[in-house]
Amino acid sequence: MGGATQDALQRSVREQHESRHRVAATVIGALERSRPAIDPEGASAGDLRSRVLAAWTAPDGSRHEAPVLVGIDDPRAGERFAIWTDAQGRTSARPLDSATATTHAVLAGFGAAMSAAALVETARRIVVWRMVHDRYARLEREWSRAGPDWGRTGADS
Repeated sequence: MGGATQDALQRSVREQHESRHRVAATVIGALERSRPAIDPEGASAGDLRSRVLAAWTAPDGSRHEAPVLVGIDDPRAGERFAIWTDAQGRTSARPLDSATATTHAVLAGFGAAMSAAALVETARRIVVWRMVHDRYARLEREWSRAGPDWGRTGADS
């Protein structure tokens, strides 16, 4: 399971690195400061981000302007920073890196192993419970067959 996940994630890493491009963007003007939704591979929860109007040139040569979130404390017009875009120049998330993909694959493999172990343990407990239940049922039948006179002297034993 972990190996298959590793292969799929590494393929995804290669595809993302082929389809996403890091380009230089220029601040046109600051818009606002905000606490954005957390990028799982980027900023931490406490990071304030600045929303700026930025301009950049896409890999296909087209020029783009759009509001983006940047990690610049006090953005000024003309300041440059890097962003990730697709081939048409639309902003995109940073591509997954190989180490993160490996970590995800290890966690997936560990989760699969733990799930398999839990399934085996659950099956084992059900079988043992059933065996004990059957044993007590047989014991109960034997006790009822022995009758109320078991162990008394001269009671046909």
